[in-house]
Amino acid sequence: MLDTGIKNPPEALSGGHAGTASDRSHGPRRRGRRFSRLTGRILAINLLALALVAIGSLVLDRYRDQLVQAELRAMALQAEVLAQALGDSMVTMATDAAADPARDITPDLVQPIVRRFSAPVKTRIRVFDIDGRVIADSRVLRGPGGVVQVSPLPSDTEQPGQAGEVVDWVYERVSTGLNALDTVAKYREAGSVAEGGYVEVQSALLGQADSMLRRDRDGELILTVAAPVRSYRQVMGALMLTAEGEDIASAIKQVRLELLMLFVPAFVLLIALSFWLSRTITRPVVKLAAAAEKIRHGHHRATVIPDFSGRNDEIGDLSDAIKDMTEALWQRMDAIERFAADVSHEIKNPLTSLRSAVETAARLDDPEHQQKLMAIILDDVQRLDRLISDISDASRVDAEMSRGETEEISLAGMLSTLTEITNAGIDSDARAVRLVTHLPPGDPLMCRGLEGRLVQVFRNLIENARSFSPEGGTVRLSAHRLGQMGDGEMAEIIIEDDGPGVPEGKLEAIFDRFYSERPDREKFGTHSGLGLSISKQIIEAHDGTIRAANRYGGHGTVIGARFTVRLPLL
Repeated sequence: MLDTGIKNPPEALSGGHAGTASDRSHGPRRRGRRFSRLTGRILAINLLALALVAIGSLVLDRYRDQLVQAELRAMALQAEVLAQALGDSMVTMATDAAADPARDITPDLVQPIVRRFSAPVKTRIRVFDIDGRVIADSRVLRGPGGVVQVSPLPSDTEQPGQAGEVVDWVYERVSTGLNALDTVAKYREAGSVAEGGYVEVQSALLGQADSMLRRDRDGELILTVAAPVRSYRQVMGALMLTAEGEDIASAIKQVRLELLMLFVPAFVLLIALSFWLSRTITRPVVKLAAAAEKIRHGHHRATVIPDFSGRNDEIGDLSDAIKDMTEALWQRMDAIERFAADVSHEIKNPLTSLRSAVETAARLDDPEHQQKLMAIILDDVQRLDRLISDISDASRVDAEMSRGETEEISLAGMLSTLTEITNAGIDSDARAVRLVTHLPPGDPLMCRGLEGRLVQVFRNLIENARSFSPEGGTVRLSAHRLGQMGDGEMAEIIIEDDGPGVPEGKLEAIFDRFYSERPDREKFGTHSGLGLSISKQIIEAHDGTIRAANRYGGHGTVIGARFTVRLPLL
């Protein structure tokens, strides 16, 4: 039992894409860049995350606000204590025979006390009378020679080295830039409330303690707290404490420098790790791309795909995939070469016969002999037509299987329909070969594939079995579900006939291209020998298998052939 080529409507010979001359004219793409773009992207992503941390360390707004609030609370407590002390001890009674008793703060007594209290708390203390004029200032000395303005001396600290000066210079510039973005009000010195500013003193004169945060011309923080000075619950004036935010700035600077000291080694480590990560990714990819480029422009198989399967990661998977793909491409090229050689050989035979018949017919004058030669020529032309049609169908299978949209197919329904079509119109013909089908009741045997191609396979197998069966014989078709096999369940379809079977040693060869061994009663050249080859190609594209075997009776006698097809089920 051998194959019968099944004809399909003429279509394009191949779905493959052949590169144009312009496509092939381009040389290899540039490889081995001095700096990998992938490395740059890895560095950019990692450094961006680290830069955000660095920027956050420079801002530290919440930490600064907490320090400022703590300092203002401490100054408010000091102001309240000092204001209470002044209210209790620095108020004198001034009596006037013509006026009611009045209370007033004596400046001469307040000034030395203010000076004495300002030293331990390291803040500037000013006292305002009820009219908002400054009557005492811890930074103003009054003596016989007049008024002397006092300014605090800078702290006597060890001078930093050259590296420390550079760090301080950079830090000051960065801090100045950050302070310029701050919305804190500017501090302005004033001799009285009436001159403007000192909103907190105005609140204190109204009996409500208040505080303010400002910056001086150098961008340094100035903290002020004002509290009312009362005597017997009567507001007599206001006391204001002013402190520079040196301690706060120093604390923030210390935190920033510590974070930046962590940033430097993290920066170096991150760059090193980024280059290492890029090296482990880009180098294998570059090698794989270079090997693929050599294969693309080469004409031999000397190029070896680098083996990175030992990495056990996606690069290793990519290496294995490219190796498998390359091997598949070489196999496909070998198959194309063999196919071209087989086609050339098969076409040459009828062409040789055709040429001989034409040359002979040209030399004969006998009409009877010419008519016989014309019949031979017609047969050869028909044989060429069938051969070319089957070759076209074989060349389209791979392209169609790769492009076609698969769908869910009921194998039971498809085989039942084929049975009805095959047996249609043969009831009155006693010599016709009938098809008997046994399908599993209630099981549709659902699979996924291209229905048209699967129909082509089973129609080819059925017609092949009928052609080898004796007149009035029977071809049996059965289908059933197999148990779990591999990744899933399989459907097994068996087609049996009562013919002579397959010649010994040809059970695999019958699936080769252009192999054909037909019944004696069949005219030579009726089939191209591509039917079973195409069927095997279609079944394997559906992840199935097709096998041929002989059926044996008593004493080991061949009583027919059996074809078994297995397809994965959903």
